[in-house]
Amino acid sequence: MTRRGALRRAALLPFAAIGQPAHAQARWPDRAVTLVVPFAPGGSNDISARLLAPRLQSLLGQSFIVENRSGGGGSIGTQQVARAPADGYTALVSAASNHVIYPHVARMQGATPPETLQGVSALIEVPLVLAVPTRLGIGNLGQLLALLRREPGKHSFASSGVGSTHHLAGEVFAQRAGVDITHVPYRGGGPALAALLAGEITMAFLNLPTILPQAQAGTLRILGLTEARRSALQPDLPTLEEAGLPGVLVPSWAAVFVPRGTPAPVVARFNAAIREALADEALQARFLALGVDPRASTPEELDAVVARDFAFWGPVVRTANITP
Repeated sequence: MTRRGALRRAALLPFAAIGQPAHAQARWPDRAVTLVVPFAPGGSNDISARLLAPRLQSLLGQSFIVENRSGGGGSIGTQQVARAPADGYTALVSAASNHVIYPHVARMQGATPPETLQGVSALIEVPLVLAVPTRLGIGNLGQLLALLRREPGKHSFASSGVGSTHHLAGEVFAQRAGVDITHVPYRGGGPALAALLAGEITMAFLNLPTILPQAQAGTLRILGLTEARRSALQPDLPTLEEAGLPGVLVPSWAAVFVPRGTPAPVVARFNAAIREALADEALQARFLALGVDPRASTPEELDAVVARDFAFWGPVVRTANITP
């Protein structure tokens, strides 16, 4: 090789190095993608991931494998994805509870999920509702607030566990309404529902799908949703703000994230595939049948929601002195 040829080849090397990852990004995915669910099988995150995976596989031509890595309030699976290569082949199907609440509850040191993970798209919203036993004789939110203020410290609310969105919904409710109510955690939504029906507690914040059958049977009454808008599943149900108590906004969502630094073209293609999948009417019907609302977003919209919710929950957790 001549000296001039060697110099020309050396000058082109940086451009070749740039072109190779760009080409790899354009081919994404060219192998299987893992969707990590940081909870045990059977929950809304897991079911949503398993509904989404076959549709993504059909759209993108590669396998999408759902892997459950539970433990530590969802932090084990979350950290696994945060430490994975930022190449789009390991993604997290995360929930509000582990992504923006548990880091405050556990007093996490170091980088938190909003710092280590970037949004791809929102996936679902799970409506939370405030419900009371019908035999209590409470017909609306105003009557419940009157009872709680008339008998401070005598009433309690159930949740599916310490640090859950259900728990935090009750703490926000108590702060906004200025009432003294006791939190009683149970080992899941089912036991909390049973306690509510048995009259062990006065009220509960639980997922709409958990409450709805009993509400339809007339044994429970739903007083409002902890959402900014009504649910597509039950559009006749008011939000708590519409019922008379603003500020109790406790969105329970699931969304898809990848490690920060994942190439923008990969995130864009991943986002486009999720949006196309969630636009499918058959898939929408399956989500709605589960009692959840499928809602896609841009990566920027999702990151904005995460930043907002993370900032919101810190003071709530500290004020209520919630710890693991």
